[in-house]
Amino acid sequence: MNISPTTRKWLGLIAIALGVALIVVDTTIVNVIVPSIIEDLGINSVQAQWIQESYAIVFAALLLLVGRVADLVGARRIFIAGVIVFGATSLLAGLAPNGGLLILARFLQGAGAAMILPTSLSLLNAMFTGKARGQAFAVWGSTIGAASALGPLLGGWLAEHASWRWAFGINIPLAALILIGAVLFIAPSPRTAGRIDATGAALSIAGLGLLAFGLVEGRTYGWLTTKEPFDLFGLSWTSGPSPVLVALVLAVLSLGAFAYRQTMLTRSDDPSRALMDVRLFSISSFRNGNIATLIIGLGEFGIVAVLPLWLQFTLGYSALQAGLALVPIAIGSFVASGASFGMASKVSPLGLVRIGLALEALGLAGLGFIAATDSPWWTIAAVLFFYGIGVGFATAQVTNVVLEEIPEQSAGQGSGIQSAFRQLGSALGIAVLTTVFFSTLNSTLNNDLTESGVDQAQADQLTRAVTDSAGAAIDSLAGSPSTAFVADAAQSAMTHGITLGGYLAAGFVVVGLIATALIPNKPAPSSEEETKAPADVA
Repeated sequence: MNISPTTRKWLGLIAIALGVALIVVDTTIVNVIVPSIIEDLGINSVQAQWIQESYAIVFAALLLLVGRVADLVGARRIFIAGVIVFGATSLLAGLAPNGGLLILARFLQGAGAAMILPTSLSLLNAMFTGKARGQAFAVWGSTIGAASALGPLLGGWLAEHASWRWAFGINIPLAALILIGAVLFIAPSPRTAGRIDATGAALSIAGLGLLAFGLVEGRTYGWLTTKEPFDLFGLSWTSGPSPVLVALVLAVLSLGAFAYRQTMLTRSDDPSRALMDVRLFSISSFRNGNIATLIIGLGEFGIVAVLPLWLQFTLGYSALQAGLALVPIAIGSFVASGASFGMASKVSPLGLVRIGLALEALGLAGLGFIAATDSPWWTIAAVLFFYGIGVGFATAQVTNVVLEEIPEQSAGQGSGIQSAFRQLGSALGIAVLTTVFFSTLNSTLNNDLTESGVDQAQADQLTRAVTDSAGAAIDSLAGSPSTAFVADAAQSAMTHGITLGGYLAAGFVVVGLIATALIPNKPAPSSEEETKAPADVA
């Protein structure tokens, strides 16, 4: 088959984009199918929580290590291995006869995802230059935006018309397709000499894993004191300081020790021993770009975590309809990707980031403005479309900016660090937005009930029922004439939470936009893509 090098690289890009779509969809689809899993497997709430969260925790924990390994053995090899791991563990998840095996599969899926995301960036960084680089990152970024929005849609459809097992089963043929594309169309990657710092790897895994756990589980178990029992390996944590607080303290200590160790190793006679070359942070675009990435992550996807709850339990959408309501985000992301192709030679990558962030802020603030208990679908679609365009521009090009000046031999490290900043920003954003949403729901509903004459004890009980069920109790409350007013108050409180969340997320994005002033702006590239010649390849 006679395929030109240029065509081969763009076909390779398709494989990379599909790989990213694979792992992003699995971060959102499971939230929708959990009720079906609980019913089918008969699992408890603790197991359900671990099915949802284990993936994200392992994903974040391994990013720095994977980035370094990719430099040593070749990004292509790790990407292919990650696709194989993800496909195999998806099969395990789809066939799981009980909750324990499903949780194990989700842990292993997280490892596969951690192998795919940073290596996808390393590969793009090596494959494309000039105008084509911006276009390639546009495809990568729009894929993330679209996949995060399509996950709930796919999950909703499967929940209503098929089995939850297909949420994992569909990954298998897609993984096979990606594997074929990667083998045929992605060129072997360069390798660098060096070793793995085992101590540094342990510290980074512990630090990032504990940090991710704390951010993900803070609302459930309490930020300071224990709210709910924490059960693990047959042991139960029921009182005293929250396991989240302990995890966050240990995370800070682990990451501090990791940073100190990497600084010392980088300054030693053999800096190749370092898991993370701290000299990369002397590159202004990399350092300040990662700071901006973290801040942007606070506002970018947090609202998507609570929006389906409001759509279902306030506006009365089904799970499938709630998924459909998020499709404008995906459409907007694809529109941004197409527009980026024409703008790549006219607007700098940083300029596209700023345009994207402005549109994101507009969409999020618009959501806060139009949120009501009877919001028409078209107003929601309009603001989410603008938000999606913003995500399509900003997500892709901020990564392009961050990695632009990274030396090729450190591409894996740079990609792993950037991915870690992105994941932690998103985790922190979800933690903040969900905490604000549920705190607002709790306080507003409780106040409204007591002001309407409900005694405090009953108001507390009703509020707890709505909050603990994430709004699912509203339907049963609405079905009884004696509690219909409680359902109305709960829907109003949820709407207030969405309004506040939309404005808060917009504020975070605006801060991220301001932070981009620290990043040096380079003119738009005018040259076409160039092929980088690999040295030692794998």
